[in-house]
Amino acid sequence: RILADRCELLVGVDPDETLNDNPYVHETVLGTMEDFSDDRQFDLVTMRMVAEHVAHPDELLDSLTKVTAPNGRVLVYTVYKYSPVPLITNLVPFKLHNPAKKVLWGTEPEDTFPTCFKMNTQETLAELFTAHGFKEKIFLRLDDCTTFSGFKPLAWMELTLRRWLNKLGMRYPEYCLLGVYEKAP
Repeated sequence: RILADRCELLVGVDPDETLNDNPYVHETVLGTMEDFSDDRQFDLVTMRMVAEHVAHPDELLDSLTKVTAPNGRVLVYTVYKYSPVPLITNLVPFKLHNPAKKVLWGTEPEDTFPTCFKMNTQETLAELFTAHGFKEKIFLRLDDCTTFSGFKPLAWMELTLRRWLNKLGMRYPEYCLLGVYEKAP
């Protein structure tokens, strides 16, 4: 609520009708970002757990280029394509995704969408954004220790494994990507 109130205008773009239940957005647009067309330009566009669902990255970047103001930024937060959970996701038939997510995280069917993983490496994101006139400003790999968060003993084991791997100078294998891309003036 605090961040939403700081925005002059917060537009939510999503093809799922649950967007209408979001109390924080000032305006809703039911549709994909690829199809979003608006004369307005925005200082900040965020894509939180969206990139893994994008089937046509160049179309998305065309749209982002149009709606991002000069010197505006696009923030992408997504799973890493080669982390264990996305690798398993690619192997498991889609009809089994929600039952697995329900057991692990208690999600509902309306929270499960097909994945493509076409924008889920730093190299791919940098290539796409650079080709559309953006510059990478920040890029982070953030450990994701939530796989077993609903099961205390397994969550403890996951956190312990992360701690030991980090002590050995090794990366925890499950992580997310956070990239910030600035549009040229």
